[in-house]
Amino acid sequence: MSWQAYTDNLLGTGKVDKAVIYSRAGDSAWASSGGLNLQANEIREIVQGFDNPSGLQSNGLHIQGQKFMLLRADDRSIYGRHDAEGVICVRTKQTVLIAHYPPSVQAGEATKIVEQLADYLISVQY
Repeated sequence: MSWQAYTDNLLGTGKVDKAVIYSRAGDSAWASSGGLNLQANEIREIVQGFDNPSGLQSNGLHIQGQKFMLLRADDRSIYGRHDAEGVICVRTKQTVLIAHYPPSVQAGEATKIVEQLADYLISVQY
């Protein structure tokens, strides 16, 4: 399956309205759906946040110029929220998945879908 198919499938669930897959280092986007494109400084703060979340804790998380309040940050997952919408970032062995969910979707529903894709990618060594 192509990388594009993974982001398209996330949107196809109806639980996510935008998604992008970056290399683990955050230096290249491998696929994007729904128009999700991050600025270099935005992906850099996410990638750094997996190992040291202090910057995200003090400044929040930024996606397409929008600030999201940090809900969770560890070495695998970063979650953020802005009003009723949110973002899920999950790091695998070789990728960083980033997905945005709209106000009409419950956070737990979107999180489950993105985390399941991450589990699958890890299981196939990605």
